[in-house]
Amino acid sequence: MNGLSPDSGGLKGGARSRADALAQALDRLADAHRALADAHATVDAARALLRDAIDSLADGFALFDAEDRMVLCNRAFLKMFPWFEPMRDSAPAFAEMARRMAEAGATIGSRIAPDRWLRDRMAQHREARGAHVQALADGRWIQINELRTSGGGIVGIYTDVTMVKAEDARQRARELGERNLALQTTLDTLSEGVCLFDVQRRLQAWNEGVAALLGLDADSEGAPLASHEALVRWCAEQGGLERAEALEWRDGGGARVVSDCRMFADGEGARHFTIRSVPLTSGGMVFTFDDVTDQVRFRRSLTETAETLERRVAERTAELVEVNLRLVAATEAALEANRSKTSFLAAASHDLLQPLNAARLFVSALGSEALPDKPQVLVRQAASALDSVEDLLEALFEISRLDAGAILPELGDLPLAPLLAALRREFAPLAETAGLALVVPDSADWVRSDARLLRRVLQNFVSNAIRYTAQGEVQVELAGAGDDLVITVRDTGPGIAEAERAAIYEEFRRLDATRKIPGKGLGLAIVRRVTTMLGHELELESTPGKGSAFSIRLPRAEPRPASTAPEELGDPAGPGTRRGGGALVLVIDNEPAILAGMAALLGSWGLEVVTAGDPDDPQVAAALARGPAMLIADYHLDNGLTGDDAVLALRARLGQDLPACLVTADRGEPLKARAAALGLPLFTKPVKPARLRALLRQLEVL
Repeated sequence: MNGLSPDSGGLKGGARSRADALAQALDRLADAHRALADAHATVDAARALLRDAIDSLADGFALFDAEDRMVLCNRAFLKMFPWFEPMRDSAPAFAEMARRMAEAGATIGSRIAPDRWLRDRMAQHREARGAHVQALADGRWIQINELRTSGGGIVGIYTDVTMVKAEDARQRARELGERNLALQTTLDTLSEGVCLFDVQRRLQAWNEGVAALLGLDADSEGAPLASHEALVRWCAEQGGLERAEALEWRDGGGARVVSDCRMFADGEGARHFTIRSVPLTSGGMVFTFDDVTDQVRFRRSLTETAETLERRVAERTAELVEVNLRLVAATEAALEANRSKTSFLAAASHDLLQPLNAARLFVSALGSEALPDKPQVLVRQAASALDSVEDLLEALFEISRLDAGAILPELGDLPLAPLLAALRREFAPLAETAGLALVVPDSADWVRSDARLLRRVLQNFVSNAIRYTAQGEVQVELAGAGDDLVITVRDTGPGIAEAERAAIYEEFRRLDATRKIPGKGLGLAIVRRVTTMLGHELELESTPGKGSAFSIRLPRAEPRPASTAPEELGDPAGPGTRRGGGALVLVIDNEPAILAGMAALLGSWGLEVVTAGDPDDPQVAAALARGPAMLIADYHLDNGLTGDDAVLALRARLGQDLPACLVTADRGEPLKARAAALGLPLFTKPVKPARLRALLRQLEVL
């Protein structure tokens, strides 16, 4: 036999094996090609479906790519803006489309001042921050909502709001212009230079002082300050700023003052600035520039004169002066920050909650109408979104008030039984909807705490437990610990890893495992502040995959005879008379949007509504003559008039105790106490329609 035969057989076997492997690879490649073809077919079908869905929208829709060219729009968009029909298939740039509208005089603004309108419209489009309204020359009003896409493009939703928003938009525009003018006038009166940047580090406001101090051209319109980066570059390159840390962007940590920042150095001509930076709760920052050159030069002259005295005494004196100046500056900064925060809270709680209250009333009124399924779903989604906004604002206001010391605890001995019963009533339906068992025990124990703040803590514990538990149960437990009582809320949720436990008490902090679950990330931040204020110890036990247990330790108190708790809404001001369907309700508010929303909501309940801006309105006298069944009054009216005074005055004119309630954005305890003393139910904005309806039924108006 040939001695090479074994090796020859091995080569043949190896070739056969490689051929088989190649055949298998070719088969897999063919499968991959088929899968790719199927995927392309699926994508094409999805695109066609998306096009049909967009064309079915009642609102206009347009999509612009990263180069700001229109790549997609629907029929409703072209119906609203017929000027774009000839150019729809040529992927026109937005600038070309805006210019076409300006040349055609399509809007009122473009007819009056086309160049100015074009500049403003382009700026609004580039910002793409959300909704604004355009008044067309043919009398229509279009609400435009433009937002940036993740790919750098812009998506726009266009809604015809002519019937609802025309008058309101004009009024709001006038008010906004007056407020902006007042704000700018206030800033311009300051001797310090001020510039404010938003969370994207873009310039939002500045005054003439900063332009003068930094040597900006009067015709530059703030261009060197258009962004935080531009400010830093200008101060470094044009001003020669020596202490760059003074302009560092910070995400928190309170106000920081950097003194004696030298700029525009030219021998003895250098200027000295104190630069103060304050991070805002919105994520932006405020920088102020104070020219302290004269003070610095004065201090230097004193130092030079003092050098003729004993050197050690001079050095110690200079150190004392410097420390004192820093303390004074820090105190002034702290006082100013506190005043600004208090002022901001007062303005924000009113200006933010007013439109939110109107929106809730309109959405609730829509929800009462017999709408088709699709609009009804949109109404429910809008109501859910408003609930989320309200919860977020409530949490933010509560955190700010806690930080500002506006909430003071009222410690006292209180029974746990009513508190536990309230938790059971409040969260049992929510737990049942989530398919969870909620166990809340009865208790005869008393503790020493603040009833309202303690309830807030336990509400957060139970709400979080239900929200983050997919299956199992949420249990409230009571256990003695010496002279203390420990209340624990235990769940069977995902648990919290050891490394993440400190972070859960930070604002807007969401854990990766629960990030997809709706929530604000503020509840535990409030809990931490409240427990610290009350001096109650907070504890956490958690096992990843098995659940968590949040506990609060409270000092025990001696039980006392139970007293009858007041109703949540308070006693009505009068006995009320059942009027049945179509009863007359008088609403007094100085906000037209609130009046319109309240009229729509109450009208959807079958009531007759008379609205007025103040008690002296002729319609009020006519309504009183007819005998209204109910009076709803806003607390803050025009000319310093308050709602409780209006109620008392109208009751005196009517000659009887007309059932009434107050509506307000003020969440302060003094107003709650005043309303309770007058027996007036108090609703905080945004008003919850279900609670208002419950009061009307209690008073037998409905």
